[in-house]
Amino acid sequence: MHLNPYGEYAVLLAASLANDWPEDRAGIEERTLQLGMTQTFPPAPDDHAKIRAIVDDWLKIVDEPDADARARLLNAELAAAAAYPRLTNHDGEGWHLHYRDDVKSLPYVLRAIINLGTSLHLVTRGMSRLGRCQAVPCTNVVADVTRNGRQRFCSVRCANRAAVRRHRARSV
Repeated sequence: MHLNPYGEYAVLLAASLANDWPEDRAGIEERTLQLGMTQTFPPAPDDHAKIRAIVDDWLKIVDEPDADARARLLNAELAAAAAYPRLTNHDGEGWHLHYRDDVKSLPYVLRAIINLGTSLHLVTRGMSRLGRCQAVPCTNVVADVTRNGRQRFCSVRCANRAAVRRHRARSV
């Protein structure tokens, strides 16, 4: 059985787009393929701007510290994007579930995948497992996919920088 829950890869894709916004639609599509999507979609002239708006809406969820308010924001996004689950075998790699209509639009698909993946990520790992890097002045998104749930930095570099700052503060 092949399960495609849109979980970890979807939230990591959203974080990647938020942290390093591609210059054009081709860059977005390349990133989606690198991070787990298997389908491509016909381009439309406004795809780049529409996907930027989707990422900006997602960042409101990332930045919401209250779990109840975060859930309300996410539920509104899911209502706009999700549909009933459906079986599909679009790429010949086996039957799996899609939680969206079969619309041939990259922005539409990304809205569904990112928000459903974020929902699954938060309910399975914890509502606090999404936020911003705690290394000042970095503002990158951190999607905590660690086993222990303690990831607070977007990279080893930021973690080391914060550790050096804490060490220097204690030494003074």
